[in-house]
Amino acid sequence: MTNHLQNAVTIITGAASGIGAASARRLAASGAKLVLGDLDEAGLKTVVSDIEDAGGTASYKLTDVANFEAFEALVAFAEKTYGPVDILVNNAGLMLFSYWEERAIADWNKMIDVNLRGYLHGIAAVLPTMTNRKAGRIINMDSVAGHRAGEAGGVYAATKFFIQGMTESLRKEVGVSSGIQVGMVSPGVIDTGWPNKLRDGKAKGVAVDLSKGAIKPDAVAEAVAFALNQPKGVAINEIIVAPVDQAW
Repeated sequence: MTNHLQNAVTIITGAASGIGAASARRLAASGAKLVLGDLDEAGLKTVVSDIEDAGGTASYKLTDVANFEAFEALVAFAEKTYGPVDILVNNAGLMLFSYWEERAIADWNKMIDVNLRGYLHGIAAVLPTMTNRKAGRIINMDSVAGHRAGEAGGVYAATKFFIQGMTESLRKEVGVSSGIQVGMVSPGVIDTGWPNKLRDGKAKGVAVDLSKGAIKPDAVAEAVAFALNQPKGVAINEIIVAPVDQAW
């Protein structure tokens, strides 16, 4: 199979750990030039070091995706370091479980800022150059929760339903008119340690139960690489990656 990732300038958000870090390592192994964004500098340094030690190319910039100017600065850094951005992987996200009656407004707002605004900011930051070049690849990290809401995950699921609609519109609009390859990867339960980040309570118990049998982020990274390693004119609309025994 032809390698369409060689030398592709690639931005990944939420790249300091989990799916973002695994995807960065996987794409770098195929020759992509990685620019990693996150707020966890220690994690970013570790991933960049891992990539460089393996013979790959990577840089990082601390980035708050909820801030559009910060995302624009990440894109400018990528362009200055390696050249025009070929690939954007919108991956940064928060999965904060709570029940509606908890009225966890602070958590809701955090997810809106990162899961929604963060993705929109990324698209807005890379779109002008991609449309001018009539080339580019955008992968939005969705979730099986974007297909069906589960217990204690209503607002999180709502953000992922948003990504479904946003990606479909983006594909039909800029994909058709400008040749930009747009798609989604939707993970099921993945072992990223996310339940440990939740507040103690009933909702955390639900998350811990859901995470039993979770698969490793590397499985999602393989799907990301497959979706992106396509010739011009081919778009993988969505890949769902989940544990074989996940029943929802």
